[in-house]
Amino acid sequence: MAGQNGHRGRQNRKPKGRPLDGWLIVDKPTGMGSTDVVTKLKRAFDAQKVGHGGTLDPLATGILPIAFGAATKAVPYVMDSTKVYRFTLKMGDERDSDDADGKTIATSDHRPTNEQIEAALPAFRGDIMQVPPIFSAIKVNGERAYDLAREGQEIQLQPRPARVDRFELVERVDDDTAVFHVQSGKGVYMRSLARDLARAAGTVGHIAALRRLRVGPFLEEAAIPLDSLIVTGDTPPPSPALLLPVTTALDDIPALAVTEAEAARLSFGQELSLVEFMGRVPQAANPDGGLVRVLSGERLMGLCRLGEGLLRPERWLTRG
Repeated sequence: MAGQNGHRGRQNRKPKGRPLDGWLIVDKPTGMGSTDVVTKLKRAFDAQKVGHGGTLDPLATGILPIAFGAATKAVPYVMDSTKVYRFTLKMGDERDSDDADGKTIATSDHRPTNEQIEAALPAFRGDIMQVPPIFSAIKVNGERAYDLAREGQEIQLQPRPARVDRFELVERVDDDTAVFHVQSGKGVYMRSLARDLARAAGTVGHIAALRRLRVGPFLEEAAIPLDSLIVTGDTPPPSPALLLPVTTALDDIPALAVTEAEAARLSFGQELSLVEFMGRVPQAANPDGGLVRVLSGERLMGLCRLGEGLLRPERWLTRG
């Protein structure tokens, strides 16, 4: 009985913190991991449930979407969304981590011209195959690659498909240094892009600086510096009014207007033929597996996925 009562007590225990829902767009400083940011903000807001929408390396700065409460359900869609980065490539010095935090493993005296860099760039645009950095969270035989790398084990990661929509040389600072702008989809490693571009241009290199400028609908100008959110001494805690609505994360998903009757059918899990939506499917929607945001009037009803001539409900937010 004591064990049963103890179990019942754990079930009835209230979660610690306030039940907050929404998104906070943080400008992450360098030298701190994404999970460290989550821990600090969970404490600062005294929130029950907090997560993040896409890891940034400790070296990196920029946009880190923080999900509170119900917003954590939308994290997969944020992680799938378009991302924009700016990074600085340091040439002549390759690191084991592919960024400035690692140890030198190769050097080169060759410094490519701007023309040689420009000639190498097209191979890294569009649908490409990419070998992730060994210092990454990818699992190898059930263990994280970065844990194995830190133990000194030799790791061979397999190439993975990646989508790079833009990859441009922005500035050649000096012979050793160049700045790039990248727009990409899910799971593209900037460190791998920098490493592989340097090799393709006839040298070696690593990322010296990295900043994320956009994640889906979340833009750099809306990001709040982390330091201004952290409570110290008698400073009042940050206001929940800073949080954006949960649905904000879905704003960059193409919108499809439906009737009340169509919304009702979708809400009960019915698949509908795209023939019924001729002329209404947004041009930006990918007909081969793309998501659409379903609206009835101005009301967001849920998310559906296109494919095989059908509209399939994926996550419904309300009953039709």
